[in-house]
Amino acid sequence: MCISLCMLGSVIMIAADAQKYFTLRMQRGLITDGMHRYIRHPNYLGEMMIYGGFALMVGHWLPWVWLAIIWSTLFATNMAMKEASMSRYPQWAAYRKHSWWLLPGVF
Repeated sequence: MCISLCMLGSVIMIAADAQKYFTLRMQRGLITDGMHRYIRHPNYLGEMMIYGGFALMVGHWLPWVWLAIIWSTLFATNMAMKEASMSRYPQWAAYRKHSWWLLPGVF
């Protein structure tokens, strides 16, 4: 389970980074397809899955406390700043309506 979570998180994070890099080289603007079609922050989701896999491997509650602190402060702040930056695009309102912040169907 731990290895699967880390591997899937790595694939999501790398694919989202690659899509962002190559898409923005071709045209500037809001990315609303591919990995970003349903999730506005796939990079952070991938990172959270990787770190969650490591915490699961340890089998202790303390890493989860640290991750909760980091995710609720650093990651949430960075995602909110990214959303503020993306809101300058005209298609932002429509994109925000049909996409999820981090997990499809959850939030």
